[in-house]
Amino acid sequence: MSEEIEIHHGSGNVFADIGLKDADELFARAQIGIEVLKILKDRKLKQREAAELLDIRQSEVSYLMRAQFQRFSEGKLMGFLKKLDREVMLVINQPKTRHGISLSL
Repeated sequence: MSEEIEIHHGSGNVFADIGLKDADELFARAQIGIEVLKILKDRKLKQREAAELLDIRQSEVSYLMRAQFQRFSEGKLMGFLKKLDREVMLVINQPKTRHGISLSL
């Protein structure tokens, strides 16, 4: 009487797993954006303070706080990390899978 559950192993990139054409770019933005978001939350900055520090409008900070990273380019997000006193290193490797992207954050 038990039903069999079908299990699919993910690639590590949810955007690729659901078939989005720009999956690698979305995944990179999400990884970088999550780091920015963690730092902002750890510092307990008000949106106004974060906007001033990142040199963006308060409405853009609101997008960051709601994890709407697609509104920012990878370069803009990496710039935020620099303004938050983080060193960004890009590591380029031969991918083992079709969706092999690696960012060291």
